[in-house]
Amino acid sequence: MTAFKKIVVIGAGTMGSGIAAHLANSKRDVVLLDLKGKGSPNEISERAIDIIKKSDPPLLVEKSRLEYIKPGNLTDDFDQIKDADWIIEAVVERIDIKHQLYAQIDKVRNSSSIVSSNTSTIPLSVLTSEMSETMKSDFCITHFFNPVRFMRLLEIVETPGVNAVKMSSLRDFCKNELGKGIVNCNDTPGFIGNRIGVYAMQVAMYEALDRGLPVEIADALFGRPLGIPKTGVFGLYDLIGIDLMKDVLASFKKELQPEDPFMEVVKPHPVVEALLEKGYTGNKGPGGFYETKVVDGDEMSKRSRPRI
Repeated sequence: MTAFKKIVVIGAGTMGSGIAAHLANSKRDVVLLDLKGKGSPNEISERAIDIIKKSDPPLLVEKSRLEYIKPGNLTDDFDQIKDADWIIEAVVERIDIKHQLYAQIDKVRNSSSIVSSNTSTIPLSVLTSEMSETMKSDFCITHFFNPVRFMRLLEIVETPGVNAVKMSSLRDFCKNELGKGIVNCNDTPGFIGNRIGVYAMQVAMYEALDRGLPVEIADALFGRPLGIPKTGVFGLYDLIGIDLMKDVLASFKKELQPEDPFMEVVKPHPVVEALLEKGYTGNKGPGGFYETKVVDGDEMSKRSRPRI
């Protein structure tokens, strides 16, 4: 049985850093890798760790757990994968980038490791289409939800020939050490949570924007009254990342059949495009549908951004 003493997370965005933080909560050694920075080599992963430190609600059960996360970059520190028990890919939803990364991982990783993707939409068959048979048997999808510490759901999609012993160890670890409720999913676009949830978000967003409904009112209606988290749809868009949502929708568009009802709302709304053009990517950037007033480094209040 795998002990999962060391875990490498590749991708220091919202999801990757959230996963790294929750792994640190279990007191495991975590290496968080991203592209090499133009200033300091690890500036991207270091910035992500700083965001983890200041997160509200906190992604760490206590700030001292931050010491379990080590920053790195894919150029200088890729060999950290050599002795990792679990390698988690959490990069942008582009299959060409993922395929290149998997090929590099396969050359470096040890034979006892397991590799997984945090993809939210791309089918497993597509992810593994260029993998070696050995890599396929040690690969799966582990789709965490944001914020990782608080969202209990973990979707898992397995390859037909997956190593059963390794998968059993991974499931036990995720259930008992990370506190996740595991749902097995078929290999379909968006799996279960996003196939339903993203469609609901898109329908709600289109209805609200096309009817001229203020985002605060829309989120108040499409939040707790419907049994949905208080972020509603626009707050959730900002939390996930407006740019990431665009990639997710593009992936759905590529994988779904033309007659699928999802296709009616798969394209980004003009208001979303206008926000992205001005650099408003959500909470990880200068805000999105909501703008945050920051005083002395602390978030003080949020208000909706005027329509672009």
